[in-house]
Amino acid sequence: MRTIGMIGGVTWHSTLDYYRIINETVHRELGGEHSARLVMHSVEFAELRTAQRTGGWPAVLSMLNEAVAGLKAAGAEGLVLGANTLHIIADDLAQASGLPVIHVADAVGAAARARGLARLGLLGTDVTMAERFYHERLAGEWGLEVLVPEEPDATRLSDLIYDELVRGRFEDDGRALCLGIMADLAGRGADGMILGCTELPILLEGHAGPVPCLDTLALHAEAAARWSLAP
Repeated sequence: MRTIGMIGGVTWHSTLDYYRIINETVHRELGGEHSARLVMHSVEFAELRTAQRTGGWPAVLSMLNEAVAGLKAAGAEGLVLGANTLHIIADDLAQASGLPVIHVADAVGAAARARGLARLGLLGTDVTMAERFYHERLAGEWGLEVLVPEEPDATRLSDLIYDELVRGRFEDDGRALCLGIMADLAGRGADGMILGCTELPILLEGHAGPVPCLDTLALHAEAAARWSLAP
């Protein structure tokens, strides 16, 4: 079993589910008393957000390069970034560390192709929706088209994530906003929906969308476990 190096705490609410699903997947595959071989660096989210606001993504990259160096020293053989938005610097972290990144977009792409989906709505933070790192990987590697919410919905969704979800507030108004945005994207032709923030599956648990939803947290965690177990 290869050792997973995980950046957690972005946020700790979803990191709990990452840890659980990775271990459940390993146990399901191996049985007995088996659990995942994993080392984790859990960031202090407020410090990460401050670094992003004051120094932009280069400051976040510097912070996480130090974290990844520690994970590598502890025996990590591959990286899991426990947040969709952090994948904007995934290639930089892989290059600096020499470790492969188990990329969330690849987990999503594989699941979408397996389900016969072709045009996906993407819900997430402003960075995840507006920057091209997610769209280009899904298009280039998996042949998938990505749609994002229009304004003012995109801003309202990103504000919901940062003002409520990262603070552990999962409330009906936010759920209604997300379901409304998903209905709009489905009306524009999306045949699947990417829950592209790892807190969104927590918010929407038990609430079906208008089209199949891709739970990035579960898909990413399962992909990490399979990578660890691969020969």
